[in-house]
Amino acid sequence: MSKNRKRILIGAGVLVVLVGAYFVYQFFSARNTVATAAASVQTEVVEVGVLTSTVDATGTVRASQSATLSWNTSGIVESVMVEGGAVVSDGDILATLEELSLSQSVIQAAKDLYDAEQALEDLYDSYNPLALSEAEKAVADAQDAYEDAQRYYNSLTNGALQTDIDQAEADVVIMGDALAEAEEEWEKWASRPEDNVNRAYAQQEYAQAQQAYDDAVRTYNWLTSSATDTEMALAEADLALTEQQLADAQNDLEDLTSGPTGDEVRAAEAQVAAAKATLKQAWIEAPFDGIITEIIPQSGDVVTSSTEAFRIDDLSSLLIDVQVNEIDINLIEVGQEVVISFDAIRTQDFSGRVIEVGVIGDDTSGVVEFDVTIEINEADTEIKPGMTAEVGIIVSQSEEFVLVPNEAVRSEDGQQVVYILRPGEGMVPVDITLGVSSDTHSQVVAGELQEGDRIVLNPADATMAEEGDTVLRLGPGGPGSGRPNGGGGGGQP
Repeated sequence: MSKNRKRILIGAGVLVVLVGAYFVYQFFSARNTVATAAASVQTEVVEVGVLTSTVDATGTVRASQSATLSWNTSGIVESVMVEGGAVVSDGDILATLEELSLSQSVIQAAKDLYDAEQALEDLYDSYNPLALSEAEKAVADAQDAYEDAQRYYNSLTNGALQTDIDQAEADVVIMGDALAEAEEEWEKWASRPEDNVNRAYAQQEYAQAQQAYDDAVRTYNWLTSSATDTEMALAEADLALTEQQLADAQNDLEDLTSGPTGDEVRAAEAQVAAAKATLKQAWIEAPFDGIITEIIPQSGDVVTSSTEAFRIDDLSSLLIDVQVNEIDINLIEVGQEVVISFDAIRTQDFSGRVIEVGVIGDDTSGVVEFDVTIEINEADTEIKPGMTAEVGIIVSQSEEFVLVPNEAVRSEDGQQVVYILRPGEGMVPVDITLGVSSDTHSQVVAGELQEGDRIVLNPADATMAEEGDTVLRLGPGGPGSGRPNGGGGGGQP
C-alpha cells in the first residue's frame, strides 16, 4: 500500500514539475514575443506642414533657342573664327568666305550699300536748321510779293480809293512847295564856284525835291487814270505767278518742319537693308547670344548655298517639353511652380515654372495629350540638352495642418484611427478626421493629435493576439495587462 502511495506521490510531483515548467515556458515565450513585437514597431513624429498636389510627367531638356546656321551663297571658306564650345554674342562673325570667290551680286552689294546709306544720310541732312530758316524767309518774301501784286491788281480792277487820291493830291501840293523852296535856295548859290560847299548842298536838296515832286505827280496821275488792257493782263499774270510762288514756298516749309515722310524713310531704309542682306552672304554671324555646339566648315572648304556650317544654342535658359494627359491638362496653368529631377543628377532637385500650355491635344492611339513647356529657374552646367527630366507640376498647396502618414491610418467601426506611443501607456488609439490627402500624407482636421506625437506606422504588426481578441499592450504591465480599443485591424481610408 505504501509503495503504491509513494508511486502516486512521485507521479504527482512529476506532474507538478511538468505543469510548472509549462507555465514558465509560456511566460518567457510571451515575454520574448512581446520583445520581438516591440522591436518591430515603426514610428514617425507628427509634424505640421502643407500638402502639395502635383501632376507628374517626363520630358526632355532643350535650349530655349537653338539654330543651325547655313551659308547663303557659294564660295571658298576663308577663315573660321570660333571653336566648339565658344561663347558668342549676337552679331559676332563666325566664318567668312574669300572675296574673290564671291558672286558678282555680293561684290556689287558693297557699292550698293554705300550709295544707299549716303542717300539716307542726305535725306535727313536736307532737313537741317539752316534749310528751315531759308524756307521761312522764302515764305515771307513770297507773301510780300503776292500782297503787292494783289494790291496793284485791285487798283486796276476796282479803281483807286478816294482817300488814296486825296492823299496823292496832298502829296503833290506838299512836294511842290518843298520844290519851290529848294529851287529858291539853289538860285542863291548857283553862281558860286562848283567847289563851294553851300552851293553843292543846295544843288543836292533841289534835285531830291524835284524827284519827290515828280513821284507824287506820277502817283496822282496813276490813281486818277484808267488801266489799259496790257496793264490788266500783266497784273493778272503777276498775281497768278506770285500766288503759285507763295504756295510752293509754304509747301517746302511744311515739308521741312515735318521732316522726311514715312514713305521716303522706308524706301531709303529698304535700299540699305537690301544691300546689307546681300553683302552679309559673305559671312555667317551669330543670330543670338549662345554657345557654339557644332562646327562643320574648315578653311579652304568649297561651300554652296544651304551648306550647313554651325549649330548655336542658348544654354542660359533651358526648357523641358512634357506631355500631360487630357484628364489633368485643365489643372495646368502658366506660372505654376515645378519640381524637377534627373536620373543623371541624383544629388539634387531643381525648380522651374510653366511658361506655356498647349491648346490643341495630340491623339496617339486614342490617348490625348497636350504639350506643356517648363523653364528651369536656374540653369546648371550639369543639366544638358537632351537629358530626360521627371517633373512634378504643383497644381495646389494646402494651408498648414497636422499631417499623418497614410500608412498609419486605420478604419475601425467606421472611425478613422491612428495609434501613438505615450510614455507609461504604450500604444494608444486616437480618433481623427482627415481632410485632403497626397500620395504619402493626409491632413488631420479634427482629433486629439498634436505636433511631436510619435505615431505608429504599423500598429497591426506591433500587437500580439492571444486567445482570440485579447491584445497585448506594449509598455508597463507586461502581456495581457491591457487592450487598445477596437483592435488593430483595418486599412487605409
